[in-house]
Amino acid sequence: MCSHLPECPPAEAPDHDAAKVLASFPEQGWSLLCNGVIVFDDTGELLPDGRSVAPCRGPAPHVTRPTLAAA
Repeated sequence: MCSHLPECPPAEAPDHDAAKVLASFPEQGWSLLCNGVIVFDDTGELLPDGRSVAPCRGPAPHVTRPTLAAA
């Protein structure tokens, strides 16, 4: 499916989100990669075989983590 050189990673590869963007729809919040993966602005993904990848979210930047008291 990919015509780039070097070829983009396939949808099954761990680094599949490194593929080039074929179509971007920022107003709708998603982009289509050349390996058939659809990536969403919330970091979720839809793979070509219909499986979904949950969004990868860390703590909010404004949240501070409590520190443990020294023993």
